[in-house]
Formats: sequence, C-alpha cells, structure tokens
Amino acid sequence: MKVPKRLQPLVDDGMIDEVMAQLMSGKEAQVYVVRCGDDLRCAKVFKEARQRSFKQAVQYQEGRNMRNSRRARAMSKKTRYGQKEQEQAWVSAEVDALYRLASAGVRVPEPYGFVDGVLLMELVADEEGYAAPRLDDVTLSAEQARDYHAQVMADVVRMLCAGLVHGDLSEFNVLLDRDGPVIIDLPQAVDAAGNNNAAMMLQRDVDNMRNYFGRFAPELLATDYGREIWALYEAGELHPESTLTGVFEHDTTSVDVTDLMEVIDDVRAEEAERLAPVWEE
Repeated sequence: MKVPKRLQPLVDDGMIDEVMAQLMSGKEAQVYVVRCGDDLRCAKVFKEARQRSFKQAVQYQEGRNMRNSRRARAMSKKTRYGQKEQEQAWVSAEVDALYRLASAGVRVPEPYGFVDGVLLMELVADEEGYAAPRLDDVTLSAEQARDYHAQVMADVVRMLCAGLVHGDLSEFNVLLDRDGPVIIDLPQAVDAAGNNNAAMMLQRDVDNMRNYFGRFAPELLATDYGREIWALYEAGELHPESTLTGVFEHDTTSVDVTDLMEVIDDVRAEEAERLAPVWEE
C-alpha cells in the first residue's frame, strides 16, 4: 500500500521496510501492519489534536508528574501552546506506560521505539500469525474464561505493583494471542498513588473483566477481586505474585458517632484557636 505521510520518515530512516496494511483506525490513532526486516510489527500513528475526538478527562491526568515546570504551567492554560503540550503529554503517557509495564512483566505489546508521534511495537498475533482478535470478537469455553480471567487479574496486580491502573480496561482493549490475553491502549493509565480516582478506576477495570468473562463462566460474577486487590495494595501487602481468592470481607464494624463527633469538635476548636487574633498588650 502507499506509505502514509506520517510513516514516511521512518521508512526513509530504515526503521520500516514496508507498510503492509492498515489494521485499525480509532479516535486516538491509526494502526498499520509494517515489515521491519523479517518481522511484522505495528506502527501506531497518533492523530494530531485537531483530528482527535477523545475527550481527556481531568480525572485521568491527576497525579501525572510534569518534569518541566514551564510545560506544566502552559498545560494549565487554554492557549494553543498549552493545549499542544497537553496533547503531547497524553501521548507520552501511553508510551511511558507501555515501557514501564513491559519491564514489569505485564502482557502488553513489546515497544520498539517512539519517533515523531509514531509508536513502533510488537504485532500481537494469533496462532496462525494473523493480527490477534479482541476479546469482544471471540467466544470462550467456561474453562478458557476462567483461565484468561485469572491471567488478566494477575496482570492487573502486576500493573498496580508497577504503580499504574489501566483506567479503561474492557473486552475492547484486550487482545487474545496464542498464549492468552494481551492488554492494549494505555493513554489514560493513571498513577495509583497520586490519583484520587485510582481505586474507583481499578474497581471498574476489574468489574468490566468480571462481567465479560462471567458471560462464559457465571461463577465469576460472584467474585470481588477489585476490592481484594486494592485492600492488599493499601495495606502494603500486594506483590506481583500475590495469591488472590476473589473474596473480600467488608468491614461491618459500627462507627462510634459520639466518639467521631468529639474528634471533629476538638479539631474545630484547635483551628478556631489558631485563627483567633492575637491582641498585644
């Protein structure tokens, strides 16, 4: 096929030998199958800001560290430069997350490089070498559903141990290759320790996976891995090889309202005393 304009520099530099076909076109990017020497890979071409339709929610960006204070100030404004910097930070977040998670042993496409808004990465393939299908496109046996669900939960744990929550995990952004699920699409990945919405997002990610795999193995619908994983994380007891049960014991201890109100009153009194004017004699 004709080489897309955005891929031409990578062809000129010898990083890509041939563009084979377009694999998909989404809100955020276009993905092409390319040949690099003897290997088939993916080239994810991120769309420019004016062409993209995904709305970047503030809740995803909370807790992301900006290494450059000038960029951070610009991003807080609505100028054209500020919006451009914000878009660049959004794209970089996916690239950084991909490298970080691959190093942590999470099953994500292996990244090979990021040049001029193009991410070159592994082509996730099925047993016949074709592009792997999304989970939403396959029908599973109950045994497969239980096995793949366990694999995804293990990756969610490894991801959280690496400090990240996917934030938009569902059957639409998990591929199924010859060895099982592979997690993709990470521009909205959030910092687990620095984002106040991280617990909610993790719960939503896990619930999405439970509901999908529960179509084929209904017993999974009774599990509560999300709260179990987050409770272990908060307690500092989560590690990449943690054994999960899918059971979470909710705290049913009654709150002593009188005791709580006394604490609140004490804090208010201390604050009032701190703010009271000091009269000099």
